[in-house]
Amino acid sequence: MTSYIECKNMVKKLKGNHVLDDISFSIKENEFVVLRGHNGSGKTMILRAIAGLLTLTKGEVSVNGLVIGKDIDFSEHTGLLIEYPSFIPVYSGFQNLKFLASIKKKVSEEEIKEVIRKVGLDPEDKRKVKRYSLGMKQRLGIAQAIMEKPKLLLLDEPTNALDKKGINLILDILKTEKENGTTIVVASHDDTLCENSVVDRIIDISEGKLEDADE
Repeated sequence: MTSYIECKNMVKKLKGNHVLDDISFSIKENEFVVLRGHNGSGKTMILRAIAGLLTLTKGEVSVNGLVIGKDIDFSEHTGLLIEYPSFIPVYSGFQNLKFLASIKKKVSEEEIKEVIRKVGLDPEDKRKVKRYSLGMKQRLGIAQAIMEKPKLLLLDEPTNALDKKGINLILDILKTEKENGTTIVVASHDDTLCENSVVDRIIDISEGKLEDADE
C-alpha cells in the first residue's frame, strides 16, 4: 500500500531553536497512527505541518501525493482538532456546528444533531458554549472534526479533559471512523489511547526528534 502522508526531513526553527529536527516518516491510507510525546516534544507542530498550518524551515509534507504549501495550501477532506477548540462563546453547541457547516454546505441539520449525539452531547441543549465544561468543549471539537466525514483526521490530545467514560466513547468513535476508511493521526501522551488495539502504530517524538517510528 502506498503512503497517504509523507513527511520528509521536516525542520522547523523558532528563535534559533529546532522545534522539529530532521523528522521523516510516512503513514499509509486508513492507518491509525499516534504521535506520542510529552508537552513540548514537537508532536503538535507535526500535526500543524500536516494540516498546512505551519511553514517548515526545511523539508516538506505531502498528503495523497500533493505537497502542502506548494501544490495545495491544505488537504481538503480533513477533520481537524488542534489544541483546545475555539467556538463562538455566545452560540450553543448546535449553533456553532451549524455555522461551521454553512461554509461548505455538506452537512444537514439532522446530521449535525446526529454527530452531537454521537459524542455524548445534547443537540437541544440551549446553553451557550461559554457555559460548557472543558470536557464538553472537547467533545464538541471532536464532533466538529468528524461531522463532514473526512478522509483524514488530525487530532491533538483528543482525550484531554475527558473522564474514563468519555475517553472510551471517543475511542469507539475513532474505531468507527477507521472502519469507514479514515486515516487518523493523533498527537497524545495518554496511555489509554496509545495502548488501545485500534491504534496501528506509534511514532515517538522527543525534543523535536524522531525516537521510534515503529514501522
